[in-house]
Amino acid sequence: MTIDEIRSSVAVKMDQSIAAFKNNLTKIRTGRANPALLDSVQVDYYGALLPISQVANVSLIDARTIGISPWEKGMGAKIEKAIRESDLGLNPASMGDLIRVPMPVMTEERRKELTKVVRGEGENAKIAVRNLRRDANESVKKVVKDKLASEDDQKRSEADIQKITDRHIIDIDKLVASKEQDLMAV
Repeated sequence: MTIDEIRSSVAVKMDQSIAAFKNNLTKIRTGRANPALLDSVQVDYYGALLPISQVANVSLIDARTIGISPWEKGMGAKIEKAIRESDLGLNPASMGDLIRVPMPVMTEERRKELTKVVRGEGENAKIAVRNLRRDANESVKKVVKDKLASEDDQKRSEADIQKITDRHIIDIDKLVASKEQDLMAV
């Protein structure tokens, strides 16, 4: 593997880490309704566990309510049960074929707890990015040790990898700040 390949692969892996971090942030509940909140909830569908989005239409009714329309008549009760048993703290209510999931108002204390969770997720994402930097630098050192590149190339590539790392860490900090602002907005 060449130094350029190492550099481009670390950038791609760091982008993937940020994408995973963004995905984790969508699962953290703000005061507003978000259909992605239910992505982690699994429903028993004839013996197989499937995400709600694969057995029903999930949409927003208004800013604080998610609407779920099961594709089969008998799935309504199973979907309700799965949402109640999830650790999201939601209480769905059936209204004919439609299941309404109102978002409870969050207390100030709960908002502060969630900001701590967001910061923790952000720190985990930064650790993942730094680990990728370390692995890339070790790969570059191995290339230099095998005499496939010079030490000057090593210094340049380590500086480039550090710039890539810094850029990704700034992106993570922006995402954390944005999510905290969402959480603290009443």
